[in-house]
Amino acid sequence: MSSTTNYREAFAVPGPGPYLLAHSVGCATHGAVQAIRRQFVDPWMLQGADAWPDWLRCIDEFRSALAAFLGGSADEYCPQNNLSAGLANILGAMPLPGPERRVWLAAEDSFPSMGFVLQQAQRLGYGLRLIPRGMPPDDLQSWADAMTEDVCAVLVTHVHFNSGRVAPVRQIAKLCRERAILSVLDVAQSAGVLPIDVNALGVDVVLGSCIKWLCGGPGAAFLWVRGALIPSLHPHAVGWFSHENPFEFDIHSYRPAPDARRFWGGTPSVAPYVAATASLRLLQSIGISAVVAHNRSLTGMLRQQLPSCWHDVLPQHATGGTLCLPLGADLADVQARLGAAGIRFDTRGSTLRISYHLWNTAAEVEVVANAWPQRRSSAILTTGKLPP
Repeated sequence: MSSTTNYREAFAVPGPGPYLLAHSVGCATHGAVQAIRRQFVDPWMLQGADAWPDWLRCIDEFRSALAAFLGGSADEYCPQNNLSAGLANILGAMPLPGPERRVWLAAEDSFPSMGFVLQQAQRLGYGLRLIPRGMPPDDLQSWADAMTEDVCAVLVTHVHFNSGRVAPVRQIAKLCRERAILSVLDVAQSAGVLPIDVNALGVDVVLGSCIKWLCGGPGAAFLWVRGALIPSLHPHAVGWFSHENPFEFDIHSYRPAPDARRFWGGTPSVAPYVAATASLRLLQSIGISAVVAHNRSLTGMLRQQLPSCWHDVLPQHATGGTLCLPLGADLADVQARLGAAGIRFDTRGSTLRISYHLWNTAAEVEVVANAWPQRRSSAILTTGKLPP
């Protein structure tokens, strides 16, 4: 593929206006739709129970596609239903440290679902410490100061869902290695829009999902574990596909798979991984550098085209692929105008979120800029005067 037009044609883009929700649910790829029919539905219809060998090969292909796109080896990846399940699996698999070192550290700005899992970990004897929301999660010193001797594990969010801030993952991982702390990385908002090499990042565990920038739909999440760490982790939530030989069928003999499949569990889903594999292969063929360049180009255009009175809401810090704009009292006005123009976006609190992926065009940037209010209602209400 060589042009933006061709990129757009690879996706089923919802209408009628610009779809700016890659950070929420990425557009389906036409290849994914075809793959579900060819690799999941057809074998089911034609073979019934005999389709399982074909379906399991599809899941192996998913693991290989992840390794090709994100680094590491296929046997270090395990399918998961979602990130929360993956984190819970890691928690249950860890050897319980001594009572003097049982604190999990995370940022208060982490996705709440992950926080819920860590809160429940207190039932296993762990503690939880959150770096306060007022301390930016991209400040390395905040992490260094919070990694006291009682910390056994750290959950790092690569790109934060409500601000777009990018955590200094490599530096945090280095601190963790120096202090013998387990490092777990959430890449839900970065995989597919930032270059990632799981080995180069230096973390121990990566949790991700294909529903957003990877355009693989819901249900195709994954867990990556550094190979040397796998033998020391023994999950509680296991099933026959966690077994070294799932088809042994001896209830008295459980031997965990030697690779990351020990985190798998019972009878697996298939269709989500078929869809996600097709999308991963598409993005791999295009290249992450093209995704990043396109996103940065369109985001830069919007920055230039928004009226100057709005420039103070544009993030000045490094971001992932999403513009998170804290609009405060102006949110309702902006929402109404963008909605009337058919623009698809979302909000978190008083923050408006928009993101540009390969299906978006420069013309759609103009649609957003033209729909944007030329004046700020909050400034008028506060001063009684029109802003310059």
